[in-house]
Amino acid sequence: MIAPIPLLLALLPIASAQSWTGLPGSTFCSSEAWGSCASASWPQSNVGKLLVPQTSDAEVQAMIAEIDPKRIKNIVTTLANFGTRHTLSNQTDPVRGIGAARDWIYKEMLSFAKPSQGRMDVEIQSYIQPVADRISFPVKISNVVARINGSSDSNRTYVVTGHYDSRRIDIMDYVNDAPGADDDATGVAVVMEMARIVATRHPAATMIFAATAGEEQDSYGSTYLANSLKNASVNVEGNWNNDIVGTGSFQPFFPINNYTIRLFGASITYPIPDSELADPDTALGDIENIGIIGGENDSPARNLGRFIAEIAAGASKYVDMQVALIYRPDRYLRGGDHESFLSAGFPAVRFTEAVEDFTHQHQDPRVQNGTQYGDLVQYVDFEYTARVARVNLASMWSAANAPGMPLNVTISTVVGFPAGSESTPLYELSNDSLFRWTTGNDPLVAHYELVWRPSGALQWTHSLVLGNVGNVTVDLSKDNVQFGIRAVGKDGKKSPAVFPLPDDLG
Repeated sequence: MIAPIPLLLALLPIASAQSWTGLPGSTFCSSEAWGSCASASWPQSNVGKLLVPQTSDAEVQAMIAEIDPKRIKNIVTTLANFGTRHTLSNQTDPVRGIGAARDWIYKEMLSFAKPSQGRMDVEIQSYIQPVADRISFPVKISNVVARINGSSDSNRTYVVTGHYDSRRIDIMDYVNDAPGADDDATGVAVVMEMARIVATRHPAATMIFAATAGEEQDSYGSTYLANSLKNASVNVEGNWNNDIVGTGSFQPFFPINNYTIRLFGASITYPIPDSELADPDTALGDIENIGIIGGENDSPARNLGRFIAEIAAGASKYVDMQVALIYRPDRYLRGGDHESFLSAGFPAVRFTEAVEDFTHQHQDPRVQNGTQYGDLVQYVDFEYTARVARVNLASMWSAANAPGMPLNVTISTVVGFPAGSESTPLYELSNDSLFRWTTGNDPLVAHYELVWRPSGALQWTHSLVLGNVGNVTVDLSKDNVQFGIRAVGKDGKKSPAVFPLPDDLG
């Protein structure tokens, strides 16, 4: 007996699903919602292995164990007690205003530097900002900067920032109280705790710990700092910016997860570096080239973000925090000090608490209709800020003691492409991908590693260990995955990955 045609048609989807959705590389997962299937692994490949996050060694574990919530509380409370730290506020009053805050941070940083035996120096980096947007009269902008020079690669530099200025609802009100506990005394506390702990160590690369001013007015201090580093030809391989990192338990959101920190990473298209703004046609052409190869999600900033998230995952039992990498330069239509570093052409990311509480941000302190407003110390969770500091310290120290990022990383536009002529060699007519990079003379390099992920994946998913070589050909199609090359040290520490550009563009 032949089954009725309608019944046969009804069975076709079932038979089809049973025949292919369970095959290796299927993007369907019967037990998970569409779009959240962690095991979706198309395209399939036998090259390399699934990536395991790099773990923290005993030194990193010991350092992050020194992060002290009580010290963080003291820093946040002291800064809030200066009344206002508005950029235009008093700079000579010893107990109130941004000048008093600046001098206290400088004094504390000097005390942190004493055990360094001269390896850490501290300065107040100042300039006079003329009248400009949100600057109603000429004012001295001062960053407090501590620097510990690298023992083997002093020009390679990593910078952590938090801004010590504050504001009220009226951005030009520099007289009345603006305690700025969460925004951004917490970020400054992260910077200062890191400086205290690193001062007694010997990083391979240089580490800078900067409390910046003028952020609320338009990131004036960080712009001056970033441009100063650029003009001095300093090789800044990353900026960790901490801004509003004081609580993970904002009500009424439930369930509360106060073990999550957001990390914002900009695409390759924003902001356009200052060096290219003078030639819009060139800038637009560069953006189009990145779009053609699908590289918009593989900017240096996002690869720095992937690096930080991987370090946090590998050290999760010690940092007690997860990193949520977000494909945006900052919160929606907002900005911060890391954008100064992006504009200078440096990789930079921003840490911000998982859910912001707008009743306690940029608010005039007051009780209105039974609700307490104001960025007050009582709303800061110092244990949460300590966990953020641990993520910062673990990842920045790991970067500073890994080899530098590979240079001049390219992918061949010949191998793995259609034939150009009848004499095209057979080996070029494959789906292979050929990568080249400059090995240099970095004494920290033990070997290199290829990482890749499906084009829609947030994090690197696979890796292949390479030798201490400057090229590799792999049986992976460049059409289907995103690639990166990273350097690996003798102790296993790995640099952020570098996205390869076509060799006729790189």
